[in-house]
Amino acid sequence: MKKGVKKIVRLLWTLFAIGVVALVLLFVLIANGAIGYMPPIEDLQNPIDKYATQVISEDGVVMGSYALKGNNRVYTTYDELSPELVQALIATEDKRYTRHSGIDMRGLFRVFFRTVILRQKNAGGGSTISQQLAKQLYSPGAKNLFQRAMQKPIEWVIATNLERYYSKEEIISLYLNKFDFLYQAVGIDSAAKTYFSKEPSELATEEAAMLVGMCKNPSYYNPVRFPDRAKERRDVVLRLMAEQDYLTKAQYEELRAKPLKLAFKRQTHRTGIAPYLREYLRRILMAEKPDKKNYRGWQAEDYERDLEQWEHNPLYGWCNKNRKPNGEPYNIYTDGLKVYTTINSKMQEHAEQVMLQHIAGDLQKAFDREKKGRSYAPFSNSISASERESIIRRSMVNSDRYRTLKADGMSEEQIFATFDEPVDMTVFDYAKVGQKYEVAYRDTVMTPRDSILYQKKFLQSGFMAMDTRNGYVRAYVGGVDFNTFQYDMATQGRRQVGSTMKPYLYAMAMSEGFTPCHTVLHVQPHIRLATGQIWSPKNAGASRVGEEVTINWGLQTSSNWVTAWLMSQMSPVTFVDLLHSFGVTGELDPTPAISLGSPDISVAEMVSGFSTFANAGMRAVPLYVTRIEDQYGNVVGEFLPDIREVLPADATYKTLHMLRNVMNGGTGSRVRFKYGVQADMGGKTGTSQNHSDGWFMGFTPTISAGCWVGGEDRSIHFDGIRLGQGANMSLPIVAMFYKKIFEDKSLQERKDELGINPQTKFDIPEEYADPCKSKEGRVVSSFEPIEQGIDPLFE
Repeated sequence: MKKGVKKIVRLLWTLFAIGVVALVLLFVLIANGAIGYMPPIEDLQNPIDKYATQVISEDGVVMGSYALKGNNRVYTTYDELSPELVQALIATEDKRYTRHSGIDMRGLFRVFFRTVILRQKNAGGGSTISQQLAKQLYSPGAKNLFQRAMQKPIEWVIATNLERYYSKEEIISLYLNKFDFLYQAVGIDSAAKTYFSKEPSELATEEAAMLVGMCKNPSYYNPVRFPDRAKERRDVVLRLMAEQDYLTKAQYEELRAKPLKLAFKRQTHRTGIAPYLREYLRRILMAEKPDKKNYRGWQAEDYERDLEQWEHNPLYGWCNKNRKPNGEPYNIYTDGLKVYTTINSKMQEHAEQVMLQHIAGDLQKAFDREKKGRSYAPFSNSISASERESIIRRSMVNSDRYRTLKADGMSEEQIFATFDEPVDMTVFDYAKVGQKYEVAYRDTVMTPRDSILYQKKFLQSGFMAMDTRNGYVRAYVGGVDFNTFQYDMATQGRRQVGSTMKPYLYAMAMSEGFTPCHTVLHVQPHIRLATGQIWSPKNAGASRVGEEVTINWGLQTSSNWVTAWLMSQMSPVTFVDLLHSFGVTGELDPTPAISLGSPDISVAEMVSGFSTFANAGMRAVPLYVTRIEDQYGNVVGEFLPDIREVLPADATYKTLHMLRNVMNGGTGSRVRFKYGVQADMGGKTGTSQNHSDGWFMGFTPTISAGCWVGGEDRSIHFDGIRLGQGANMSLPIVAMFYKKIFEDKSLQERKDELGINPQTKFDIPEEYADPCKSKEGRVVSSFEPIEQGIDPLFE
């Protein structure tokens, strides 16, 4: 070999060696973070640290999630992916995935040869799934030519590191968890639900192919905006699956011929069942320890109530009371928790539906008919024009429009003037679809002032159903539509309870030695108060005036006179203490009028209180969550039933006897003769002053349910009591709920477990079978039966 040639060969080998050393040095520098960005070990071990928290029903239905805006990612394991999804991904993105350790050298040489040597534009990509994951996780945008040149080597190093820490299955899971499929569908779980309303494990082959096809360019292959492009890309994925023998030719041809079918629905924290419960849980899980300075003067009771919850309710403020292994508090928006609730999805759906059908189909129509053409609508005729204007003005001041314009520097006069200028807007409404009513939204033009009056006309409601044996809340509805009316009337709202308060007083009387068969003269009582004033309650529509009636009759017909007389025999202070034992919170004024239902109480508190009568004197505290798991399935929080003694057994069974009679001939008898519910039940209707609030509480041996219906403002109600009473407004919702759950065949296998067996009877021990026996065993008087089917209009 000539000397010159040897020098050239030696030079080439030297340059090659230098190149190899330089390349090795480059990768060493990259691996140690000297060049570019190299994530620390802890980041590599936990590459995705922000997952949405899921709220799950007791029967395994994902009801919704909590997530950061634009990041509705739910942690999905490899086992939760459909096999077709994995096959489609490998066939399309990395067909030698199982045969390399992060870098596919064969693929790189193919790309280099075809792109650089042959100048082919469609040579394909050389990035493996591991490299693509590395890019998704850690590759920042390049700001200059050097950074762009360094991106690929950096991704290679990160990819090989990922392969060291994770199995092939875990890398695929991470890749699909990380990918953004648009419309806040971050991760494969959200994507499957958004585009197909399915779990990832349920995806059909063509559906999996479409989602994998989006990975090339989700915006370009957006199936909502560009369905033809998305189908074309889907078919390419199917062809690649056939080439890799994941599909036969016949299967490929069959799937390719299918049209692109979506079940598109954006996933937000407001979609799904039980939105009011999910919002309630969000608030209490993330609650901080109450600080009095954060509460205004009129919120003093709220502060005391929240402080009590913080100190005694383990669910309240759970995220801030508990710490992750790294010492940080839990966060429902990023920690990927699973919150397992006591809600049964079927019972919840029934509750939501019966409320909607009754209010939209009956009550709202009747209310609109009554108010039509009346100048004071939607308010009642019991308030003046100046009072109506004051309410409207207050609503204006509390609106987003007012606050925005005020911040822009407009005067109050200018702001109020804008409320009389017509604007385009979308408003809430009901629409009849087939035989059912649905929530609807319609576009219209009206002034903001008129829109306030329009929205105020809609009647509101709150409902809850709970297992009396353990406090498990099976259904929770805070209103007719969470998107429009976000104030929760199940736990947050508090309204006067009217005659549903009476059973608590009668129970107290039973514990003081009275029996249902005690008699009293049915006349208007005149009771001297501590102030020296005389209290003489009215009793509209009273019957049997001047006759001797039993205490049982008094509760069965909801007589205010019998109730007031009983109250005169008791201590109001002791009664207030008993009400707190029944679960009523807040300050209560110990006056005789409290016995007729003047306090404001929530639906949840009333449902809990009435469980006492079904549970031998033991009250079940509502339990909303049984356990919380972290994203890896570890149980990090458990919550147990809380059962508290309220009444002695003797008093409980005597009160139960009377409440069963309320359903069998008293104010609750519509449940029987109109709705056909024949289960063993107790219950009580309630109507507040001016019939602003309609209540009904009903309970079987195992399920306690309660409902309130009324206007957003207390001055918005029916003008007459015939339509405004609890027996017309709230009783139908509770009755139809029981009817639905008793007749639901899908629940029958678990009817005893869920407490929805209509054949279940109250278990009354023999010693308490005769309600007329006093504590000493003496029969006070004979029981006075009341004719079945009576449905009093007045309570």
